[in-house]
Amino acid sequence: MNNTLKVSVNKDHNFEFTEKQILNADAVSLNKHSFHVLHNNISYHAKVVNTDFINKTYTIEINNNRYEVAITNALDELIKEMGFEVGKGKVVNEIKAPMPGLILEISVQVGQEVQEGDNLLILEAMKMENSFDSPRSGVIKSIAVEKGQAVDKGQLLIEFE
Repeated sequence: MNNTLKVSVNKDHNFEFTEKQILNADAVSLNKHSFHVLHNNISYHAKVVNTDFINKTYTIEINNNRYEVAITNALDELIKEMGFEVGKGKVVNEIKAPMPGLILEISVQVGQEVQEGDNLLILEAMKMENSFDSPRSGVIKSIAVEKGQAVDKGQLLIEFE
């Protein structure tokens, strides 16, 4: 993975900085939260007002103007692309059969609103009943199987809106 940081300022302005650019920045720490920065022969006083390390967001004050800054790296972008984010679960939009089996019961219908943990269906596989609970709150978009139907591994069972 590359060592480029993506920086968003006030959600309106986006920048990319390489590790080399960051290491070559002309900045001097005055104390734990204050810095003196020289850029294009102009002097700036920067102060870190608030930090949220989990979400990688910061409130920065530069010459008495406040900015909301979000910083991400290549790994953060990959994690987000995969549907994961810190403090959040993956957004599941469909339930597929993890193994071949027989649909014994369907507890929901199309258009029904379900909560996380609600029972969706029961699949019998290898002489065992497997109960599928909703991985998230949402609305059932489609049900691709019927009670008594045999299903293959990876077959779509239920889809969320």
